[in-house]
Amino acid sequence: MLASALSSAHEVGAWVVVVGNALAGLWALAAHRVEALRGRPLWVFTAVVEVAIFVQVGLGVLYQNTEDIEPTQFHTLYGFSGLFAVGIIYSYRNQIRDKVYLLYGLGGLFLMGLGIRAMVLHR
Repeated sequence: MLASALSSAHEVGAWVVVVGNALAGLWALAAHRVEALRGRPLWVFTAVVEVAIFVQVGLGVLYQNTEDIEPTQFHTLYGFSGLFAVGIIYSYRNQIRDKVYLLYGLGGLFLMGLGIRAMVLHR
């Protein structure tokens, strides 16, 4: 029963990561052009969908250990690459403060792509 719940949560989490980061990325790109779209709601949403990547990786590791399954190596690579990408995006935020919306916009779309790639390669 635990394995089934973990599997379902991991599948739903994948969609949260992909769709959420796509929306956050598009919102940030639009905010680069339109000042009215900037503000706290953008950053809260971006933080939530980036934290979702950490939750997703944790669910995947827990599911893998619970079921003693061996995921494809590229699925794991893309999952953990998402973690590193979040850290890299975050670390550059102050260095390119004048282009922070582009950074998070393109970063969000990149994270979406990593999520899609991980979903495609999970079997």
